[in-house]
Amino acid sequence: MFNLEEELKKLPDKPGVYIMHDKHDTIIYVGKAKILKNRVRQYFQSNKNHSAKVVQMVSHIAYFEYIVTDSELEALVLECNLIKEHRPKYNTMLKDDKSYPFIKVTIGEEFPRVLFSRTMKHGTGKFFGPYTSAGAVKETIELLCKLYKVRTCNRRLPKDIGKDRPCLNYHIGQCNAPCQGYVNKDEYKKNIDKVISFLNGNYSEIINELTNKMQDCSERMEYEEAARYRDLLISVKQIAQKQKITADDATDRDVIACAMDAEDAVVQVFFIRQGKLLGREHFHMKVATNDSRSGILSEFMKQYYGGTPYIP
Repeated sequence: MFNLEEELKKLPDKPGVYIMHDKHDTIIYVGKAKILKNRVRQYFQSNKNHSAKVVQMVSHIAYFEYIVTDSELEALVLECNLIKEHRPKYNTMLKDDKSYPFIKVTIGEEFPRVLFSRTMKHGTGKFFGPYTSAGAVKETIELLCKLYKVRTCNRRLPKDIGKDRPCLNYHIGQCNAPCQGYVNKDEYKKNIDKVISFLNGNYSEIINELTNKMQDCSERMEYEEAARYRDLLISVKQIAQKQKITADDATDRDVIACAMDAEDAVVQVFFIRQGKLLGREHFHMKVATNDSRSGILSEFMKQYYGGTPYIP
């Protein structure tokens, strides 16, 4: 039996997504929150400030559940995934097909490019994201080009080397012109490796470098240049937030966890399809004397996947 007051007390002071169910176990609303405890409680307080739609939705809530995330960005992306998957009745205004941006590194090419992408097509490169700010993605790509002189053009290299003049990016110091043969493949690859390292979250070196340059410019009273480095720092910190809600390998997988006490156990299954976390389900199991967590998980998987035609 779902005890509303008790469950509200358990809500954490963390960001995440909350999922409202009706008496038929149907998901009727999915929302995100900076602080789950504050946001979910608002629905069940005085309704004088609620819209008619919210009042109606709350009247149909039988129980809720939630998923904690590491950041608001993760919560936003997860909310989008869940809404697209479940199409909840009261999420009508949020049912858009907006695709969040990725950074793509075309690692299969001899001279890989760093690109902005809104699609994550398997086998076309290495993807990082998704991110919720297109502007921050573009600024970060610009930053990476300034620091490591990597290309963003559509020239086919090495086939097109020397066929045309270097583009504007070379002349403004944002590319070392592999299209002209000004850098060899090994040197270029070292820079791409640094780009990938940064996008994997190893960005402290870049942040320190930008911080030092900003301080140096400020000391020399080059305030416009210092402000430029400051703005780049802000963008880097925004885009460097770790995202685990979508994986870049587009793999189907189930992630299973178990919590137990002396008498009962709860097994939680997170469903990841095409690299996206689309939902979860929990199961209660009775704990026998001396049962271990590994034993419970083993028994659960035999029962859950036994006879199932598809196992991710």
